[in-house]
Amino acid sequence: MINPHDEEYLKLLRHIKEYGARKTDRTGTGTISVFGYQMRFDLQKGFPLLTTKKVFLTGIIHELLWFLNGDTNLKYLAERNVHIWDEWPYKAYLVANNLPVPKSDSDEWKTGIKDFVAKIVSDEKFATTYGNLGPIYGYQWRHWKTPDGREIDQMKDIVNMIKKSPDSRRIIVSAWNPADIDEMAKAGLPPCHCLFQFYVANNKLSCQLYQRSCDVFLGVPFNIASYALLTMMIAQVCGLEPGEFVWTGGDTHLYINHLNQVEEQLSREARPAPTMHINKDVKDLFEFTFEDFTLEGYDPHPAIKAPIAV
Repeated sequence: MINPHDEEYLKLLRHIKEYGARKTDRTGTGTISVFGYQMRFDLQKGFPLLTTKKVFLTGIIHELLWFLNGDTNLKYLAERNVHIWDEWPYKAYLVANNLPVPKSDSDEWKTGIKDFVAKIVSDEKFATTYGNLGPIYGYQWRHWKTPDGREIDQMKDIVNMIKKSPDSRRIIVSAWNPADIDEMAKAGLPPCHCLFQFYVANNKLSCQLYQRSCDVFLGVPFNIASYALLTMMIAQVCGLEPGEFVWTGGDTHLYINHLNQVEEQLSREARPAPTMHINKDVKDLFEFTFEDFTLEGYDPHPAIKAPIAV
């Protein structure tokens, strides 16, 4: 059985290898990059969680619930053993205290970040000071501040629009708030997946994401599954079926130190796509819990480790 989701992604890997340009980047690692690329995932054909390598679904679900809750503190993720955001606040903590910043692949870095995260969990005052990632995704999604002092809950608004005005061309959520970019960069990251739009047709809900910066090997598989799941959740609470998730990338790149891992993944044969089951009793987007999601039929190849660029 051909898995269309893995095939879309593997095609992107091959495209970057063939057409990508060598570029420098903020982290100093170096990339092979293309500009502008689109993938489409039919959510009626299984859940787009890659099978050519195991993807960390627990982290995907918890991070998405964290965003939807409007939370921006590392503590929620750290308490649930999700460490996808650890590097940036740890580096900010070191810089803020005039401490040396070790190389991110060194034993000193690994030991230090483990101790940092443990303190985030155990020390409320420390978590308040150093676990706050600034006005990142959850803040912009749920608490966008206006110049006149109002607050916009974008997620609540788009659910209402889908229900009341499904043909609107304004069902959009933006995480890219120029006024907050510098503040986001202090302990977190300016939004990579920065804008998404919903579209209703034939009783199906589709979503298109624009991602300005795309770490294709590590980040993009995560982003695909996260927004596919969000689309399914919103479809359910709005009484619709899930349609397509459309992923559009800006600077779409492979880090130079991920190329061996890319070759390993390309050598693998895709397996059947899994199925995501969502608790049908949940009718409010903000009442989902981790236990409301069950993945069935996921039989991936082993995970492939790769260093994260900080």
